[in-house]
This record gives sequence, C-alpha cells and structure tokens, in this order.
Amino acid sequence: MTPLTRATVAAAGALVAALGLLTATPASAAPRPAFPGDWLHLTVSQGETIAPGSRRALLLCDPPRGTAHAREACAQLAAVGGDIDRIPPKDVFCTMLYAPVTAHASGIWHGHRVEYTRTFSNRCVLSARTGSVFALDA
Repeated sequence: MTPLTRATVAAAGALVAALGLLTATPASAAPRPAFPGDWLHLTVSQGETIAPGSRRALLLCDPPRGTAHAREACAQLAAVGGDIDRIPPKDVFCTMLYAPVTAHASGIWHGHRVEYTRTFSNRCVLSARTGSVFALDA
C-alpha cells in the first residue's frame, strides 16, 4: 500500500467513526408515544390467559373514541388517574358461575406506562370491577 492509500483509508475510517457519533442517539432517549394523549390497548379473553382470537380494542381518550363506551371508560380512568384497580366496584350481584375471563390493558396515561392483567371469575365480575374500561361490545 502506498502512503497516499494508507492516508485515504485512515481518513475514510475517521469519517465513518465521526458519522457514527453524529447519528447515535442517547441510550436514555424516551420512545415517542404511539398515539397522542392517553390511550390503552385493551384485550379480553375467555379463560385464564390471553389467547388468540381475543376481543381487542384501542381506547383513545383525547377525545374519547375506539369503543362503544369510550366516553364512560375515559371518565372512569380520569377519576382514578389511569389506575384500573382503583375504579370503584359497581354495586351488583353476580352469579357464582365460574367462566373465567382475562383482561389486559397496556398503554400510556398522563405520560406513565400502564400495564394491567387480571383474571375474573366471569364477565359480570369483570364489569363490576373495571366499569366501562373493558366493555368492548356495542
């Protein structure tokens, strides 16, 4: 290799390294939210696990849309700061029939990550404990 060629190779390597530094993003950079505002991806599955064929919906709350009961669900979530466990249970009587249903929610509420998964003994108990959040039927 001639001195000119070595210098060219060294310069090219330095340029590639510099470009790599310019295009690198900091490791602590927060990912951009998938949707603006508050949102939850909701899944309801018959049984004790989330299974293929589950009912799914995207609940958007700015403005409320995505499910038939979006307005009520967003109002209930707003009242508890997005914490589904803090939704006051409805005063209803549910049968003791064991037909498990699993509810899962993941998303963003006021900039904070929401992850929720619970199995309820039946749909009545699910509705009584989570209000309109998982009411995915019209």
